[in-house]
Formats: sequence, C-alpha cells, structure tokens
Amino acid sequence: QVQLVESGGELVEPGGSLRLSCRISGSIDGINDMGWYRQAPGKERELVALFTGGGGTNYADSVKGRFTISRDNAKNTVLLQMNSLKPEDTALYYCKANIWRSGRGSSDYWGQGTQVTVSS
Repeated sequence: QVQLVESGGELVEPGGSLRLSCRISGSIDGINDMGWYRQAPGKERELVALFTGGGGTNYADSVKGRFTISRDNAKNTVLLQMNSLKPEDTALYYCKANIWRSGRGSSDYWGQGTQVTVSS
C-alpha cells in the first residue's frame, strides 16, 4: 500500500509565503516522478511543479520565479516553497507520484490535497 500525505496549506495574505510538504510512504521500489498539482473551483487540475523521471523539473508558467520544488530522498518527501502568493494561487494542492512497485509495475498515486487560500 502507498500513501501520500500533504501538509502546509492555510490562509495567507497576498504577497505571503507557504511551504507545502508531501510524505510518501508504503511499499515502494522506485519513484519515477513526483510533484504538485492544483485545482481551483470550477477549473481543471493543473500541473504546478514536478520532478521528472529524468531528474529535471517542470514548472507551470504562472509560478516560475515564485515557486520552488525540492525533495528529501531519504525521507521520500517532496516540498513546494511558494513565495509572492497571489489570489489566483488559491486552490486545493495535490501531491502526485508515479511509483514503481515490484510485481505491480508503475502507477500514479495522489494525496488527498491541502487547501491554500490567498486572500486579504
């Protein structure tokens, strides 16, 4: 069984900062990619930032220069530092990982989400 548990979302004023954390646990033989997506009310889920299987990173254009993804491989944790937050960053933020399990192949796993609200 694999679990992704996010934390760190809260209400913050415009211009503020937050750090989201996602811990991946369970029976894991490899992680191909991992990162963050978000979904605002009435909108589709979109990529925010991702570590690709090749070791690079992808960022949504709307967050480049403001958000930074990082990871702690020893703890199977992926972080998202969000600076200069804007009201349009308000969304439910999801952690996602493509995980390889011996005998089961690779599958996408999602966390339950953590709410980020940017408002004065």
